[in-house]
Amino acid sequence: QVQLVESGGGLVQAGDSLRLSCAASGTGRTFSSYAIGWFRQAPGKGREFVAAITWCGGLTDYADSVKGRVHISKYNAKNVAYLQMNSLELEETAFYYCATRRGVVSRVRDGYQYWGQGTQVTVAS
Repeated sequence: QVQLVESGGGLVQAGDSLRLSCAASGTGRTFSSYAIGWFRQAPGKGREFVAAITWCGGLTDYADSVKGRVHISKYNAKNVAYLQMNSLELEETAFYYCATRRGVVSRVRDGYQYWGQGTQVTVAS
């Protein structure tokens, strides 16, 4: 079993920056063959892809809506992934989830096997 725990959410002003963390753990597991993704779900909307990265090699992918403002990274030694979000917009208020899957990065929600509980990000004017 894989456990994912997100942290770093909170209330920020539009234009501010925020960094989310996702700590991964799993008994006897190494994550070198996994990818980790970040998704978000705003009230009344579906869960949408934000960014993803492979644990090994650091191949990344970003949603078009966040390119240039968001940076995904990882710290392999501690199995932690980060989502640095800059110039946050009101519409980015959502619950942010990290998820992991075997293999390469994917934008498809159903392609991820394990999910965290999420962390709330609220962007105020």
